[in-house]
Order: sequence, then structure tokens, then C-alpha cells
Amino acid sequence: MNTTLDIDKTVTGLLQFTIPTSETPVTQVSESGGGRSDPKTGQYEMKEVTIHDGRPIAAELDMEVDGFEFLEYETAVTDFADDDQVCNIYYPELEKLLLERTSAKEVVIFDHTIRIGDPEKRERLGVRDPVRSAHNDFTDRSAPQRVKDLLPKDEAEEKLGRRFTSINVWRPLTGPVKTDPIAICPWDSIGENDMIPAERNYGNRIGGILNLSYNANQRWTYFPDMERDEVILLKCFDSELDGRARWTAHAAFEDPNGADPSLPARESIEVRTLLFY
Repeated sequence: MNTTLDIDKTVTGLLQFTIPTSETPVTQVSESGGGRSDPKTGQYEMKEVTIHDGRPIAAELDMEVDGFEFLEYETAVTDFADDDQVCNIYYPELEKLLLERTSAKEVVIFDHTIRIGDPEKRERLGVRDPVRSAHNDFTDRSAPQRVKDLLPKDEAEEKLGRRFTSINVWRPLTGPVKTDPIAICPWDSIGENDMIPAERNYGNRIGGILNLSYNANQRWTYFPDMERDEVILLKCFDSELDGRARWTAHAAFEDPNGADPSLPARESIEVRTLLFY
């Protein structure tokens, strides 16, 4: 059963979409981000879309149907810029959360990214900016390859013989989020031909993501004024082909209600995981 969006409030925002061409878009990924967007090829367009408030339906969202969930989840981390705290406190917190929220038997957390909207602070910390191009983090080829990259060969082959998924956990570092909130396009409103395979060149390896092309039938959701104790779970891959949600699309957008330049810039962390069943 598809989730029905009982619209409480909507905004109109600009999102970047990829224009389909005969060429594969490629992003050259810098090591840390360095405060600037990574250079990329491809053709893109900005589209104005209606984005629905997801808070009224948060309790109804189902990872297996919609591809994302929203919930409150406090953390003991006091400083997300401290990698020791992130790895030794936050990672175990998220492992516990994902085991509770899914039927997975094992969670492998393999990296995290901090994104900051303020250019000066972003440059000083050498972190990345919010992503404004609508995308999903894995393809049918890159997800199994990531398992092979991260695990010993025999273990990877054994795990790839069973169901596995990838879920990103997105959290604001400060709140309420007034600029660059994240918008999500659920699985059941992504058309069959909407996703465009794209490459991410890390220098030592080539990754793959799915860029989103515009389709007027796409449905978009966001959660206004997110606080530090709230998280979004985003499914980025599912190996099952039985009709359940396999991925979503997501991107930051400019909220017309938060366009005041005096408002604090968004700061967030996203943690990437693999789940094995």
C-alpha cells in the first residue's frame, strides 16, 4: 500500500535535475571537499517543485514502501567534528538503531560526511557543502562493488548471496534547520526511466550513483525545522527485486521560508551503512 501524503503545509523549492544525454555524468571527488563543490560533467537544469511537509505522516512512513523514515533519536555525541566521538559513540548508536528498525542481522558502517552551508566555516574545516543535485547514492553495480571493496573476498561473496541493503542516516548538527533542508522523492513516485547512472571518480576507485531526471509525477517530501535529535533514514539500495522500495532520491533545496541571509547555515552529518540479512 502506498503512503498517502496528507498535506499539512507545502513549500515551493528549486531542485537540480540531470538532463538525459548519451554521455555518463562524471564527478571528480576531492579527498575532503575542501569547501568547494566537486567538479562534474553532465547537463543539469533547475526545476521548481512542490515539496510536502512530511511531519503529519511521519508515523506512517515505511522503509520497505516509501524508502525512508523519520524519527527522534538522541545522541551522546557532544562534538561531531571529533572523529573519535563519531566513530566510537555515534557509529554504535546508529548500529543499535538500524538493528532495531530493520530485520537486518548485521550493520557495517563505512563512512560519514559532514556538510556545512556557511562557505567560511566549510573552507576552514575542509568539509563538503550541501548537495543540491537530486540523486541516489548507489546503482545496481556500485552497491555490490562497495561490499567487495570493504570486506574480505570470501566474506563479501557469502554476503552477496543473501539480501543486503544500504541506508544513510541524516542528522542536523544544529537546529532548527532553516536553510538547505533535505527533500526526498520516495521510491513509488520515481519513474522507470527517471534514474541516470553517473560515475564518481575518487582517484583510486570509480563509484556509481543514480542521478534523477525531472518527471512531473515525482512527489517530494521534507521535514521542516529539523532539530539535532531528529534523523532521516534513507534507503539507498536494496538487493531484493520483489516490489519493495529499493532506493529514493534526495537533495538539498532552498526553502522560501528560510531565505533570510541572517539565518544560520545548515550543518549536517550523513552516515553510510550496509545492512546484511
